[in-house]
Formats: sequence, C-alpha cells, structure tokens
Amino acid sequence: MGKLEAIEVEFNENKVVYAPGESISGKVTVKLNQPIQCKAIKVSCNGFCGITSKINDTAWTTEEQYFNNTISVADKGTLKQGDHQFPFKFLIPASSPTSFEGSYGKIIYRVRAFIETPRFAKDYSTEKPFYLLSLLNLNELPDIWGPSTSEVTQQFTYMLLKTGTIVLKAETDMKGYTPGQIIKVSAYIHNQSSKPTGHIAASLVQRVTYETKKPTYDLKSIVEAEGGGVKSGREVKWEEQIIVPALPQSSLIGCELIKIEYYVKVSLKSPDVSLTLPIHIGNVSLDKKRCHSKKEIPPSKKELVAPESEAEPPASSSMNTPAAQPGPRPAPRPTPRSRMSSHSSPSAPPAEHPHAAEGGNLMNGDFPNKRQSQAVSPNAFSYAPGLFFPQNQPPNAFAPAPSGPSSRGSTGATAPYPSGNGAHPMAAPLSHPPPDYGTSAFPQ
Repeated sequence: MGKLEAIEVEFNENKVVYAPGESISGKVTVKLNQPIQCKAIKVSCNGFCGITSKINDTAWTTEEQYFNNTISVADKGTLKQGDHQFPFKFLIPASSPTSFEGSYGKIIYRVRAFIETPRFAKDYSTEKPFYLLSLLNLNELPDIWGPSTSEVTQQFTYMLLKTGTIVLKAETDMKGYTPGQIIKVSAYIHNQSSKPTGHIAASLVQRVTYETKKPTYDLKSIVEAEGGGVKSGREVKWEEQIIVPALPQSSLIGCELIKIEYYVKVSLKSPDVSLTLPIHIGNVSLDKKRCHSKKEIPPSKKELVAPESEAEPPASSSMNTPAAQPGPRPAPRPTPRSRMSSHSSPSAPPAEHPHAAEGGNLMNGDFPNKRQSQAVSPNAFSYAPGLFFPQNQPPNAFAPAPSGPSSRGSTGATAPYPSGNGAHPMAAPLSHPPPDYGTSAFPQ
C-alpha cells in the first residue's frame, strides 16, 4: 500500500444534476497512510464538447470549450498522515448546453482534483462527472402551434409499360411533444393505379448532425408502427399513435457542434413513396390555453362568420333576426381540431380509439391492415449515460427531474437523467416512464 490511500471528489447533498447558472460545491477528501510532500492541491471544473469521425472514439477531432476554472485549495507543505478535507465551489456559466452523449460526440462536465508533488514524485488525481439540464420550453419555440403537415404526389412505373399515381398526405396533431406524450399521426392515401400498394408505415426518427469539416449524420429510427396496403383505385385514411420514449431534447442551446432533430416519417413500401413531418421534443409541454390564444381568425374569414356566432355582438349591430331564423352564411365556421391535453402523460393510447390496433380507418372499401407493431430500436438513444430527461413538465415548471421511486422501467435503455438523491446515475428511475415496448400488451 502506498502513501495515498484514497482521493475522492464529493458533491454537496450528492447532487449530480445541475442547471446552467447554478453553483456546484463539494469537497475533496484525501486519505494518507504516510505523510507526503506536496506543491499544491488544486481543483478544476470544466465543460466541453468533443467530436470524432469514428464511432465511439474519444480522440477528438474538434472540440468546443464552455468553461475551465481552477482553484488551489492547499498550498505547498506537508500533508500529515490521516484524513483531510478541502471544500470547493464553482459557478456554472448560464450559457452552458445540456449534457449529451452520442455515437460521434459528447458534451462532458466534470470536476477534477489533483495533488502536485515535488519533481520526480508521483502526482495523484481523480475526477467526477456531473450533468447539466437546460429545460426546453416548447411554448417558446417559433412556429410551434398547429399540426405538422406534408403532401406528396408521385408517379411510378410497373410491369415496364403501365404507370400509376399515388397521392400521400399526412399530418401530426401537434409540432411539439414531451416524453410520454402520444403523437397522433393521420395519413390519407389515394391509389390512382391498378396495382395495390405495399403496407404503410410511420416511424419516429432522430437525426443528429455532428459539425466537422465534413459533417457526420447519425440517423436512427426510434419507434415504428405499421399498417396494411391500399387496393387499386381506393382512397384510405389511416390513423396511428406513437408514444414518445425518453429522448434528448431537440435543441442543445449553446452548442455549435451537435444538432438534434426529430421528424415522423410516413411511407409506403411499394411503390417507394415517403414524406417527413418535422416535430420538436422538449421538457416543458405545450400549453393548450396558450395555443388557442395564438389562433386568431384571419380578417378574410371573419367576414364568413355570422354575427350571432360571436360571444358579444357589437351594440350597433342591426341584426335582429331571431335565433330560430339565422341569416344566411356563405360558409360555416370550421370545426376546431381536437388536441391532446398538454398536462397529461398517457402511457398507452386511449381506450376510445380501438382502430389504432388495426392500423387505420376506412374511407372507401376494405383496408386489410396488419396489426400495429410499435417497437423501439435498442440503439435508438443518444444521451449522457445515467441522465434523466424529465417527461411532460407542465408549463412554468423549470425544476430539475424528480427523484422519487418508480415501479416501472424505461423503454429498454438506461433512464437518461439521475435523481438528485445520490443514487448511482445508471440506476435512476423515470418519473413517468413510457411503457416497456418489449413486454407490454400495447396496443391491446
């Protein structure tokens, strides 16, 4: 046994998850079997992003530094035998991005302690990681209100001479979601050919871009759901529901090297027709009341609405027609599209939607769908190990992730953010985890 028995870094209250702008404090404990000479004992706190061109490599080709602060907690002298404790405290810059770990890059934060000894003597050091979480409030994103829609019309050739046309339209009920919420996907397929199509599928896709001289793209299908095909000459409306697993947020504000994007891909396998619906994944869910306040009737459409439909008609209105005989209206007010509550964290599709199990609704003729197959890719997650991404935070809730116990597991990957109770980061439970797709009976 050498002179040094142990050197450890401890955080106050065993806290490992912090927010940008917070202070991080703790102590360095040194246990000695024999006295040693030291030039100084220093503690540093740093954060950086590293990018590599090889998967799971730590030889960074590009780096981005966020902060690197060092303090001296002991001067030159002799450390006696026994236990010694040295407190430290650092301020985390408010511009620091959320922790992240992907296949080609990481955002890392750590506290390091080291004992500098005289020349030719052995130096001693240790380090301990911590994690940052900067909550993404979906309500603050531009152009977030309303559904995400797309449409494509494609011609194709089959049997060498025959041609056909497929019209594919799709939309999601919202543009922003939090883990645990349900993405409601609606697709309209018009098969204008004499050949039946292959099955239709919808998938939640994560795209991570690592900015180097030649950008690297990491594309992963997170969740997939599948329906049936469309017979020739038929028009079909297909509806599906996808539960959002625990995933990193869409934006790493403050990081210039890593970009995270999400979209729902709707596709037909034969012919090969597809479209994408961009969405955002955050930590604070959309406020339904705020969403409705953003929706105002355009002037051109206000003229189409009869005065009696307004809550408070103007005092000078000359409309005296009884309610039983309303005046003619050029067009009715469109019925608002129902939305999912922004304050719920459903763990399975609602019971009143049994058609989701069959993969779609029928518009014209039979739609022989396959049963839904919603599966999570085991390698679909990019996160900092041991981190927990809060699920469906209510608006105006900007507290770190709760640390209470949970009786359910995650979706097949380590829960991405640790609780603040000092438990091992890799064993931290989710507060409202989505169901385990590997064992649940979804969508029964």
